[in-house]
Amino acid sequence: MAARNGLGARWEDYRASKTVLFWSCAGCAVATVIVGFAWGGWVTGSTAGQRVAQAATDARAELAATICVDRFGKGPDAAAKLISLKATDSWDQDKFIEAGGWVTLPGTDGPIAGAAQLCARQLIDAKPPAKSASTAG
Repeated sequence: MAARNGLGARWEDYRASKTVLFWSCAGCAVATVIVGFAWGGWVTGSTAGQRVAQAATDARAELAATICVDRFGKGPDAAAKLISLKATDSWDQDKFIEAGGWVTLPGTDGPIAGAAQLCARQLIDAKPPAKSASTAG
């Protein structure tokens, strides 16, 4: 009987053909792409562009909402207007803010998209300022 070669010896003696090498490389490339897009977080250029545009729009709205809250608080009768804002229906609060002009920044033609709703939410959720010791009592 012929001596049986062990796994290590058979592995050393194996010589892959060009076809096997080609399909192994092709399979690895396909697997890499599938894993990258499915679990690796890869996206196409158009998806990345859409995400960048949305992030820029959201950042602009957040900045305008922050400025809106500041301008609202520094305006005359801010407390009375805040009470009026809270009394307004939730679906009309952004119109109330837009009508006040707090989300229309200098150099723009109109209100910043999405900022009025963020501003209204921040104003309603804000805690009232604490009274200082000199004004209390």
